[in-house]
Amino acid sequence: MSERWQTDRLGKYCYIKARIGWRGLSASEYTESGPFLIAGKHIESGVIDWNACDHISEFRYRESSEIALAEGDVIITKDGTIGRVARIDCLPGKATINGTMMLIRPERGIHYGYLYHVLNGAEFKKLIEDKVSGSSIPHIFQRDMVALPISFPPIEHQAKLAQVLDTLDTAIHETEAIIAKLKAVKQGLLQNLLTRGIDANGELRPPQSEAPQLYKESPLGWIPKEWDFSSLTSLGTDGLNNGVFKEPRRVGSGIALVNVADLYRGDSVSLDDCERFAATDAERSRYSARQGDIFFTRSSLKLEGIAQTSFLAVETDSAVFECHVMRLRPNRVKVVPRFLKEWCVGIHARKHFMAQAKQVTMTTISQDGIASLDCPRPPLKEQLEAVRRMESVDSRLNAEVLTAKKLSAEKRALMDDLLTGRVRVTPLLAQAARSGETASA
Repeated sequence: MSERWQTDRLGKYCYIKARIGWRGLSASEYTESGPFLIAGKHIESGVIDWNACDHISEFRYRESSEIALAEGDVIITKDGTIGRVARIDCLPGKATINGTMMLIRPERGIHYGYLYHVLNGAEFKKLIEDKVSGSSIPHIFQRDMVALPISFPPIEHQAKLAQVLDTLDTAIHETEAIIAKLKAVKQGLLQNLLTRGIDANGELRPPQSEAPQLYKESPLGWIPKEWDFSSLTSLGTDGLNNGVFKEPRRVGSGIALVNVADLYRGDSVSLDDCERFAATDAERSRYSARQGDIFFTRSSLKLEGIAQTSFLAVETDSAVFECHVMRLRPNRVKVVPRFLKEWCVGIHARKHFMAQAKQVTMTTISQDGIASLDCPRPPLKEQLEAVRRMESVDSRLNAEVLTAKKLSAEKRALMDDLLTGRVRVTPLLAQAARSGETASA
């Protein structure tokens, strides 16, 4: 807390109201219209999804007028997912909160926008963690919030502080929206590249329904006439192989060991995140992991997770893979590794793997179950162009993800400084104003 800022109990400056239950209100009483009923599940990144909210009758709304919402209120989850915060900038109609929520209404000396950011800050999150740790049913009590010590500057500074953090929030949300859009574009592009491909003019072929003369039937369905198809194992240089047995005594130092968990961490395996394993020279030779290798898990707790697939995108001569993982080393004369990997994570492959899986205590799949997957074989030149386009979208997507991470890190650091008074907000606003003038000049 800042030594220069006033510190006092939150309840001294805010109306705080929480309640247990809703006087017997049940889901069967929800209505198609009427006052909004907000729960924690309707809040994402501080924003209420009003379209997802339930509705209650006017009678039920008036029955608990003490928790009816107004603009300028802050609400927070007190049960379940503790500490999910939203603020009420505007109301689309009458609204209230359900029994898992708490209402905090600034009445004097605290700006609601500032309070919203404080309740999203690291100090408040730490306080909540300390209070609910060890509890079988995590819960924030109304008395906890009333007694919450809060450090705050003069009211005129609070609004400016909230403005700075709101600007960062807006940038983060806009970047997240771009990321979501690029992910949708990527999925659509992959589906088209893996089923329609690229013609001699560098354009996506029209769908089979529009140009049936360009397609032929195959075990994969309709594919372009220029394409062939093969089983997965025939596209590898040495079949499908199991990895090295992971002896615990040899884990901790040595070269990278590709584990099952590494196949779930992203589109490709990151050797930086892998365990280290003291492999022998013979193991390094027999169970090597090389750039372009495609990996599959042999078992899963759930059917949907069987044959989880990833590949190694980076060059290395210092990695092996473990025995719960199977490896295919693509024959680059026949197939581009990235193209084959994308097919193996697509809808057709997922259906094949689930059909081949066996469910007992664990869901498992045999080598034959994976190796028998039918795969498309466009001309190599077409595969290379398809991968180039995939990587182009990846590059844009990765740049936006990096921007989002930087903005989030900047916000966390700025919140830590501003909410403790270590950095004053006025110079930051002046700097932002000058930057805006420069940009518009």
